[in-house]
Amino acid sequence: MRLNSKEQIEALEKEIQAKCGGDLEINIHTLRKPRLILLNVPEDISTTNTEDSILIQNPDLNLRNGEIVAKFSYVMKKMNHNLVVEVGADTRKILLHRKIKLGWHICTIEDYLVANRRIKCSRFNHRVPDCRGEVTCPLCAGSHMLEEWKGDSMVYKCINCVIYNKHNPSMNISVDHSSLDKKCPSMPAITEKYRLNTE
Repeated sequence: MRLNSKEQIEALEKEIQAKCGGDLEINIHTLRKPRLILLNVPEDISTTNTEDSILIQNPDLNLRNGEIVAKFSYVMKKMNHNLVVEVGADTRKILLHRKIKLGWHICTIEDYLVANRRIKCSRFNHRVPDCRGEVTCPLCAGSHMLEEWKGDSMVYKCINCVIYNKHNPSMNISVDHSSLDKKCPSMPAITEKYRLNTE
C-alpha cells in the first residue's frame, strides 16, 4: 500500500496501534536526502569549509546556513578533486546542473547516484548488517568468494541481472557479464530505485 500524505500515514499508524497495541513496532519509511557531487573542487576546499565557501562565493543562490552537509571527498586518476554533499530537495533544485564558484575554480554539480555492491552477496544497495544473502562470486555468480574463483572457464554471470530477469521476465536482459561491470544492464533499475527512495 502506498500512502501519499502525512495525514494518511498518521491515520494508518493510529489504526494499527488501536488494533495491535504494543504487539507491533511501527517504523515509518523516511526518504534519504539527495546527494550531489561537486566536480573539480580546489584542494583547499574540505568537508569542514565547503558550505561556508559556497555561501560566501555564490550569494546569488540565496542559500541558507545548514542546507549543505559535506559528506566526503575523493581524488580521481587525473588528480581532480570531487566532493559529495547532502542537501534538501529544494537546495538540490537550485544547485543541480549549475556551475558554482569555489576558490579559483568553477565547479559543475550533478546528482551523486552510486550503487554500492556488497562483497559477500554481490548485490546492490543494502547495508552490511542487513545482508542476508548467501556468499556469491561477483564474476560467475557461484557460491564462493572472489578469491576462490578458478577462472578456468572464463564464463561470467551477473547475479543482479539473474535476479532482475526473475522479477521482470518480459525484459530478459543479458547475464553474461560480471556484477563488477560498470555497464551492467540492471544498473538503471538500481539507480531508479535509489532515486525513488530520495526526497
